[in-house]
Amino acid sequence: MRCKTNKFDSVNQYSGEFSGAFADLGTFLPLALGLIALNHFSPQGIFMGFGLFALFTAFYYRRPIPVQPMKVITALVIAQGLTPGMLQASGMLMGIILLVLAYSGAITWMAKQLSPAISIGIQLAIGLQLIWMGGQMMSQTWLIGLVAFIALFASKFLPMRYLAMPLVITLGIVWQLNSGTSPSFDLSVSAPWQFIWPSIDEWTSAAGLLVLPQLALTLTNAVIATSAMAKQKFPEDGAEAFAPKRFATSSGWANLLLSPFGATAMCHGAGGLAVQYHFGARTWLAPTIFGSTCLLIAAFWGQGIAGVLSLIPLAVLGSLLAIAGTQLAWSQRFIDGKPFCIFVILSTAAICLLVNTAAGLATGMVLEMGRRQWLIYSDIKS
Repeated sequence: MRCKTNKFDSVNQYSGEFSGAFADLGTFLPLALGLIALNHFSPQGIFMGFGLFALFTAFYYRRPIPVQPMKVITALVIAQGLTPGMLQASGMLMGIILLVLAYSGAITWMAKQLSPAISIGIQLAIGLQLIWMGGQMMSQTWLIGLVAFIALFASKFLPMRYLAMPLVITLGIVWQLNSGTSPSFDLSVSAPWQFIWPSIDEWTSAAGLLVLPQLALTLTNAVIATSAMAKQKFPEDGAEAFAPKRFATSSGWANLLLSPFGATAMCHGAGGLAVQYHFGARTWLAPTIFGSTCLLIAAFWGQGIAGVLSLIPLAVLGSLLAIAGTQLAWSQRFIDGKPFCIFVILSTAAICLLVNTAAGLATGMVLEMGRRQWLIYSDIKS
């Protein structure tokens, strides 16, 4: 009986790693395929970048730390039809900034200014944004999206929950094949892979249009919030293993070195970590599986691979994104947190949503500074 239990646990573990490896597709695929389908960027460069970054992440952290497109940069490039040179320039500039902050110690200082309440508030805001984005993606075929979301959410309470995500994606492709509707993406036209070096105009335009709007989100969600969540999920590894400096360093070098070869701007992300952990990823195997798959897609890109990827319904990807948002937005502090802690969380999240992430961060820090001053004043007075 003991051997059977161990064998079952082993199968469950590996299925969890496989399921978790692709749990963040709701964030990854719409943006990556959007660059290929709408902007006709090179699929080889994009998938090669994600593959190499994911394999390095697996080796560097030994845990399922996610690899994602930088959302603001990628969305603006797609929406405004910007050039590959501007995308590559933005990735290299972000890489330089992250490395300067990491090696100067500035990112460590910034992380110390953030209380857990501020971090949770930022995660709540980003989680709600992911849920909203996922809902919009599900709205075109809302029944498919709703069924997929309910199945993925309910799988949390089932013993074989790690099989839910690949099963939902497979059933989504089967539905797409039999529905008679057009695929979500047209990947038939794309540019060949090539080395790109931005022009002077592309450097300056990227700095103002892409890098500045992205910077606050990257520092909070991709570095500081991901660091805090990784420490929470894997306390046995020690806090130093997931220090903010390490996340800034890995993202910085990846963008600086891979962007000239066609990779999009990339980062880590708290939402990706939440959903990968939810579907069973616990070790280096998950990013290794994801990275190897990306490299295979880059190496053998053609109409066959393009056809399969285009068949994944947008509503199913939206359900994955909404699940990621749900996992990121929820915190135990909403139940057992002190009233002022909850006030800081909700205030930070509200300003993040109503203004932007930088303003929300500033609001949370001001509230926490005010609380500290009040405690000092109360101690002196007493």
